[in-house]
Amino acid sequence: MWAAVDCCPLWAQEVATPLPPAAAARYPVAAVVPEKPEGTKVVIESTNPQTRVGTLYTLDQDVVITYGDRVIRADHIEYDSDTGDVTATGHVLVTGGANDESIAASHGTFNINSQTGTFYDVSGSVGLHRSAAKAAGAIGPSLNGPATNGPPSSRLVYDNGSPFLFTGRIVVKKGPQVYDVYDGSVTSCQLPKPDWLLRAALFSVDGDKARAKNSVFHLLNLPLLYLPYVTHPVDANERQSGIMIPTLGGPTSKKGFVGGEEFYLVLGRSMDLTLGSTYYSLRGFSESGTFRYRGLGPNFVTGHFSALQDRGYTLDGVYTNQGGQDVTLKARYDRVSGLGSGVATRFVADAEYLSSYIYREAFTDSFNQAVSTDILSNLYAARNASGYSAALRVDRYEGLKPALQTQAQIDAGDAVTNSQLTIFHIPELSLTATDHALAGTHLVWDVDSSIGGLKRTQPTFTTGGVGRFDLHPEIALPLEFGGLRIRPSVAVRETLYNRSRQTPFVAGTTPVEASGGLNRADFEAQVDIRPPVLERTFDSPFLERVFGSEVKHTIEPSLTYRYVAGVDNFAGVLRFDDVDVVSDTDELEYGVTQRLFLHPRKARPCRIAEVADSTDDDTTPDDAPNGKPAPPRCSSREFFSWRVAQKVFFNQDFGGAVVDGRRNVLDSTLRFTGVAFLTEPRNSSPILSRLRVRPSELLDFEWDFDYDAVQGKFTSSDVFTDVHQGNIFGGFSYAGLSAPGRFETDGVASSTTNFSQMRVLFGYGMPTKAGLSTAANAGIDLKLGTVQYASVQTSYNWNCCGFSVEYRKYELGSVRNENAYRFNFTLANIGTAGNLRRAERLF
Repeated sequence: MWAAVDCCPLWAQEVATPLPPAAAARYPVAAVVPEKPEGTKVVIESTNPQTRVGTLYTLDQDVVITYGDRVIRADHIEYDSDTGDVTATGHVLVTGGANDESIAASHGTFNINSQTGTFYDVSGSVGLHRSAAKAAGAIGPSLNGPATNGPPSSRLVYDNGSPFLFTGRIVVKKGPQVYDVYDGSVTSCQLPKPDWLLRAALFSVDGDKARAKNSVFHLLNLPLLYLPYVTHPVDANERQSGIMIPTLGGPTSKKGFVGGEEFYLVLGRSMDLTLGSTYYSLRGFSESGTFRYRGLGPNFVTGHFSALQDRGYTLDGVYTNQGGQDVTLKARYDRVSGLGSGVATRFVADAEYLSSYIYREAFTDSFNQAVSTDILSNLYAARNASGYSAALRVDRYEGLKPALQTQAQIDAGDAVTNSQLTIFHIPELSLTATDHALAGTHLVWDVDSSIGGLKRTQPTFTTGGVGRFDLHPEIALPLEFGGLRIRPSVAVRETLYNRSRQTPFVAGTTPVEASGGLNRADFEAQVDIRPPVLERTFDSPFLERVFGSEVKHTIEPSLTYRYVAGVDNFAGVLRFDDVDVVSDTDELEYGVTQRLFLHPRKARPCRIAEVADSTDDDTTPDDAPNGKPAPPRCSSREFFSWRVAQKVFFNQDFGGAVVDGRRNVLDSTLRFTGVAFLTEPRNSSPILSRLRVRPSELLDFEWDFDYDAVQGKFTSSDVFTDVHQGNIFGGFSYAGLSAPGRFETDGVASSTTNFSQMRVLFGYGMPTKAGLSTAANAGIDLKLGTVQYASVQTSYNWNCCGFSVEYRKYELGSVRNENAYRFNFTLANIGTAGNLRRAERLF
């Protein structure tokens, strides 16, 4: 049994016989036959005059009979209006029905009442929508000649639901969607020369699938495989359970040859289950399973399980076992209580259980997943109504972090080991309200509050169950004066803990939990100032020639002063999340954002990639015919944006929260940048820059960096660029970091986390391209001078099948250092054989 899966794309052709052109001076003759008792009207048309003897009509040249949703065409037809019998000869074509059936034959008989008949020398299709074929320019081949009216560019490959095409010496229709094909073939490829087909003495076809015994599978016109029993889907919208094509691959240096099999089970219109097992010749068996459910709208459930019973391997006398289990669950359910009510409820689950980081690093096919050491499981339910929100969440964070080092360990040159950190919210209830007007005033108020249980576990330190209550109300007065917007606000914050940390805390020692509670309270004041946006449109012929548009330049300055006081017990707070790193501060943040907009002098229709970026406001109800919205017209688009910002600290030690010689992460710094920079009291932050250039929808460039003027260096620098031009594409990224590390030491400055990495991608082609496609990517550690991963992939697509090969290299330290060879062979509407998964393709 074969299950249909997505594969290499193509445009399938409609199997239809073009009618011969009528003579210039002749017009069709049409007659309406009296309605049957069932009430269905029959319309007969022909170019030559029609004759009638009793209930028998004889029609010649360009004959068309329309009956319900079916149409019969032929050179000559004899039709009995009493019995519904039709005898047709010469270029016979029967189309219509629930499955978009099309049967082309040399001659045949048909009863329009019972939908039964017999056809000879048949070429047909089921499930090919004629409107789609016309849009693709794929008009079908004639029985007497090659395809017509189809430009060469329409002969592409496809990877979606495709029609069922067949040929047969005789086709016997037994009903509207049931027929037998004798001495024929079935395929999903273009006729008359398909890449693959099944031949058999008899195919039994119904509305869902075709069945055959003792069939032979042909590939590229060569008999390849004998199949005692086989089924093939007829309705592209229906799925069927079955055994998938086996997975084959290898060898790899540490896993050996790979072979696997999966079973696909349809559980209904909205659910399915895939179960499988893979055998690695050098390591052992691996099991996997995937459950999928798709509900109404955005609602879904997806679960995946994988495991490996590893025999392990021995290298230099050391035995290593990399087995493990990985389970993930993702789900979402949205419910809107009523249209216009503003009440919405959402339930979300995003959870993972991983028994071993080494298992994932050694066996995952994703480089990003292989190097990730964080696992976050989150379950929450939220209800929103009129600007108020209530949410209940349970989450678990687990990560591998560098272990804390003492000065003696550093002096001895001991290798940094990893320790596991786990943080729980079990559970937490939060109540929030966005800006609401205070009755009778111009004031607005909002509030954030939460109550919940927390726990933290790490080597040598574990908290008990910690209860925390946090309340943070705020009152603000938004003001505007001629484009100048000012928002002063005041707030208080009260946070209660039933446990705390013993103080004073000495860096490099193990924290000690105190059984006594802790009350942290503060007063906050803030002023946000947004001056008017400065803008200028350059009416310059030179700039218009360079950019092909008018150029508008905007400057958006911003200024924020923030003051927090009252946190005098920062060292005694146990750390779980960003709520626990609030400290005193007295700071000023200033920044400016510059943008360049391109505005064509004449509005034009949007290209697909520009719709989301369009800022055109010219579309009005007057533009919409018959009250329907007019299609968007593209006008201004952002060509360039650059934000530069910095913070100045008047309270340089943040009320005593900053500890010399170690990395300090505070609420103030997290609000500004994700890169830590506090290792001692200081009066300014690094300069933050975010630059993006988008000359067209084909090219993107972005450079984000933090420059520390105090230390005279870039603490972070990230560059991204992406380009697409026709079949050519490429990408480049660079990530550099030189920031305080996590290592806590005794009496010395915090270590520096320093890395420099580059990734490149380039290629030619795409999944839907016929012929050759090739691509390569790599990740390079510039500091170590090593290639962490690299792959080269090449594929070739024929009419409705394709072949891909790939070489992949991993160099991830002692856990994974291997070379892998992958391949797959894909047949349209059948499946893929090999071990190169669709999600791993570079195209």
